[in-house]
Amino acid sequence: MTAPLTPPEAAVLLHRGGVIAYPTEAVWGLGCDPFDEAAVMRLLDLKQRAVEKGLILIAGMPAQLDGLVDWDALSPANRDAVFASWPGPNTWIVPVTGRVPRWITGTHDGVAVRVSAHPRVVALCAAFGGPLVSTSANPAGAPPPKTRDGFAPMLFARLDGILDGEVGTLANPTAIRDARSGAVLRAQ
Repeated sequence: MTAPLTPPEAAVLLHRGGVIAYPTEAVWGLGCDPFDEAAVMRLLDLKQRAVEKGLILIAGMPAQLDGLVDWDALSPANRDAVFASWPGPNTWIVPVTGRVPRWITGTHDGVAVRVSAHPRVVALCAAFGGPLVSTSANPAGAPPPKTRDGFAPMLFARLDGILDGEVGTLANPTAIRDARSGAVLRAQ
């Protein structure tokens, strides 16, 4: 692997089907173009994660989720709660449109989405021009890395690149809530 990438350099790799690592609010994440099935399958292979589980989409601004999320399927109060929590370390399961592929939703009827306040994520999504897959940069069952030195060597060796930066100050990965019910599915 080469030197750490800038957001524009990472975006070029993503548009070419690459899988990269990048810093998030609490841990290092893996990302790729959510509409590139081959890239998503490669990312899932790196993670040793089943496609049925679904993946998170991360964005730098809410507008990057337009056309993917069915905001009208949420009550106004629930939609307002989602938007009030962003940008920030809040992941929500939301109703999707038909544009979100099954390799992202898995067996679910919604998708997990987050609008990050992490400056490197915001810059990466801006350079890419939309949301990205976001999942922790660890094999399934292993602890997610908080530093570059914490990567599993076999996973690290198979990445196409790594975005320069540091993880945020959160102690744990973001909370996940159901936007329809408000139920907490993963506490922070």
